[in-house]
Amino acid sequence: MPRRNSRTVLDRMRTPSGIPGFLKTASVCALIAGLLSPLSQAAASEAETAQAAAAANDYCGNQCSDILPPGQNGNATLAQILANQAFGTQPEHAQDQLGPYANLAKGYTGLTNDKINNFFNDASFGVPADQVASTVKPAGRGDVTIVRDKKTGVPHITGTTRYGTEFGAGYAAAQDRLWLMDVFRHVGRGQLTSFAGGAPSNQGLEQQFWRHAPYSEAELQAQIDNAVATNGERGKLALADVKAYLDGINAYIDASDSGRYFPGEYVLTGHKDSVTNAGKIEHFKITDMVALASVIGALFGSGGGGEVNNALSLLAAQEKYGVAEGTKVWESFRERNDPEAVLTQHDGSFPYATRPDAPQGRALPDAGSVTQEPLVHDRTGSAAGSSATSASSEAAKKALSSAKRGMSNALVVSGEHTASGHPVAVFGPQTGYFAPQLLLLQELQGPGISARGASFAGLSMYVELGRGQDYSWSATTSGQDIIDTYAVELCQDDYHYLYRGTCTPMEKVERKNAWKPTVADGTAAGSYTMRVWRTKYGPVEYRATVGGKKVVYTTLRSSFLHEADSIIGFQMLNDPDYVKGPESFQKAVQHINYTFNWFYADSEHTAYYNSGDNPVRANGVDAEFPVWARAAYEWRGWDPATNTADYTPPSAHPNSIDQDYYISWNNKQAKDYTTAPWGNGSVHRGNLLENRVKKLVQQGGVTRASLVKAMADAGVADLRAEDVLPKLLKVVNSSPVTDPTAAAAVGKLQAWVAAGGKRTETSAGSKKYADADAIRILDAWWPLLVKAEFEPGLGSELFTAMTANLPVDESPSAAHGPTGSHAGSSFQYGWWSYVDKDIRAVLGEQVRGPLAREYCGDGELGACRDTLVSTLKEAAGKTAAQVYPGDDVCSAGDQWCADSINHRTLGGIKHGKISWQNRPTYQQVVEFTSHR
Repeated sequence: MPRRNSRTVLDRMRTPSGIPGFLKTASVCALIAGLLSPLSQAAASEAETAQAAAAANDYCGNQCSDILPPGQNGNATLAQILANQAFGTQPEHAQDQLGPYANLAKGYTGLTNDKINNFFNDASFGVPADQVASTVKPAGRGDVTIVRDKKTGVPHITGTTRYGTEFGAGYAAAQDRLWLMDVFRHVGRGQLTSFAGGAPSNQGLEQQFWRHAPYSEAELQAQIDNAVATNGERGKLALADVKAYLDGINAYIDASDSGRYFPGEYVLTGHKDSVTNAGKIEHFKITDMVALASVIGALFGSGGGGEVNNALSLLAAQEKYGVAEGTKVWESFRERNDPEAVLTQHDGSFPYATRPDAPQGRALPDAGSVTQEPLVHDRTGSAAGSSATSASSEAAKKALSSAKRGMSNALVVSGEHTASGHPVAVFGPQTGYFAPQLLLLQELQGPGISARGASFAGLSMYVELGRGQDYSWSATTSGQDIIDTYAVELCQDDYHYLYRGTCTPMEKVERKNAWKPTVADGTAAGSYTMRVWRTKYGPVEYRATVGGKKVVYTTLRSSFLHEADSIIGFQMLNDPDYVKGPESFQKAVQHINYTFNWFYADSEHTAYYNSGDNPVRANGVDAEFPVWARAAYEWRGWDPATNTADYTPPSAHPNSIDQDYYISWNNKQAKDYTTAPWGNGSVHRGNLLENRVKKLVQQGGVTRASLVKAMADAGVADLRAEDVLPKLLKVVNSSPVTDPTAAAAVGKLQAWVAAGGKRTETSAGSKKYADADAIRILDAWWPLLVKAEFEPGLGSELFTAMTANLPVDESPSAAHGPTGSHAGSSFQYGWWSYVDKDIRAVLGEQVRGPLAREYCGDGELGACRDTLVSTLKEAAGKTAAQVYPGDDVCSAGDQWCADSINHRTLGGIKHGKISWQNRPTYQQVVEFTSHR
């Protein structure tokens, strides 16, 4: 058992001055405590036998690897939290994957296959006998064993019964992430401030997520019941698995409570007393799983929305240019189906959400009439006042924005182009960087389950991204549109609406939260009420008038009321008797209703499938804009009671088997397949992968090492420098640059482009960039040149409206602030395609899918050059402190720090910053050598 702390130490821990406000971003540390009693010799022998059996079913031939920083252990006792805060010490396995992960940024250039596991973990099944760190039977059960390895502390869970396997998964998850799981069930329920404190960022989290999933307890339960009832025997099995998983979680809660080795955050937030042990850690229940799933789905798997912003920018364009020309301008910026966009699927056409020839039912707002529906009411105490309101509103806009915005990449090459003849894959999700991580690693071996990989904490009854016996899978966020906005006409008053001709009352859903200061969060006492008005067409987001009629704009998401449905797909992915090849893999992920691109590799085949419940829209409905809430414009087959509809068939989703290679970095999936995010044009971060992987495939003989190198090289590249800057310099150098400041800047930028346009340290650990001046100049120049290039032609109002649809820049340091920077993921959203197409047009080069007009210098090369040179000179004159103004973790002018990745402390343990990389948080490297 862990050592007990002296009463004197515990008393000091309870003083507010003893610890900084490290939980002010929300909470999520978990505890791995209770070193349980050693097993008997017979039990240990049984565990060795189980590990050997797992290894026997491993067809990867020691060629599967993975990594998930900072470390497996997301638990910290109170003493460990204090030691970390005071001395920087780390609990065992809290950050032992951070160093190898970070080292790849400079170490990839000399990578060979035999060095891969210097930067990754061995992801083989089982644990060699000499690498076993601990072996326990949770709660004394005889049907499950949890073995943890010495290197990383990852749990390898082996059950002789399915119940035991899932019980072990729940127990191990609680060991590693209990506090995090508790935090996010409260986030999903809109109750975080009452649980973890009233800091603005906590307010922001609960406001952001509860607005989009304001469920009652009955609705959470109904989603479980529906998933079970509609999936036959697999539904019943999923229910049994979840119940066993919950039993495991709750068994750990009871053991850690009675043993007093629960996460220290429970003391620091006032839920437990460190001296008397008074207080309670609430057991988890099945509806908590749905609340957790709603958060994960909102973060990573719900494409669409934004129709009101689209409408406002279209109206601004039409006001500027007239209806016909304004529409043409708007469409050219939207790039719904840009012919120059990089595609994941090379062949075929998959029309979805395409622009109708004659749009029907469009309901654009009257000018100046749109107001956002307020969410928060009845503020008291620290929640009241304009500054408090502004702080929580800003936090709500940005809450977990790093996770939302940067979502995963994949590089998959068929065996036809590899050195071994077997497919090679390097893939994983970009889920942001948190301490502890949102994901956890595990291996599950039991009846009908055989997998190792990553799962979201609290939902780890199955491996969600990882490998099976002879196959591996991963996903990237796809973002196709499954969310529509309806203009719902009001009647009687502001809280009744017309539903199919009947005046119907809106449903009011409320969540009342109150908080008081704790050691972890000293925010003064306060309270507020979150209120959402719901219609059959979804929650109310905005109010406006359309043609003088009062309306509310609501958002309807196909996965609303269906947060639990995807469990069946994940169950199938873990079942070795179900997934036996690419076809069965594709059938499995068809059961996942969230919007993801799924990738697969075994020893012979690769595959791809785009998942999501894509609603069949009425003829003439344009998914880009709000439409009237009338039967003629509803989803076909829509039942408002269950929020079910007709969905496009699997064959209409981008899908493929054994394409020569696949890349995905949240780029366009396939020809004619419209994705909701803006920016899928000629320059996208997917190009960084496409260019490198295509070159490898053309050369042939691709290896795991060469594919990792391609990923890592793209991960330190500046997209603007690689794909746009050479064209900008071509315009600048179309005449001699005589200004000394501008000429010096041009020289530095040219040298950086020649060196590859990377953002890397001079040497590992130097915390100084090579080509630092050039990087500073481009970081300063980009927003200046975009504004000077486009605003004169678009006008200020339209330019501002367009930037609301797509931000100008997303360099590693572009979004300073407590939630916007240090997130790794970069260059997903920006105006690089617009600049690229416009500059090429001014240069007289061929542009497929051009903008509706030329903007730089109004299309005249000399004038365009003058604009670029003047803004370049201004950028060159900006100091590092001006370009990198500093924030809560970096001093002004520290360029490396401004870019650096910082694991956001969602619990009590902090980690050091690492050099910037643009790569998945959890990542696999796989090459299977044989097949069952």
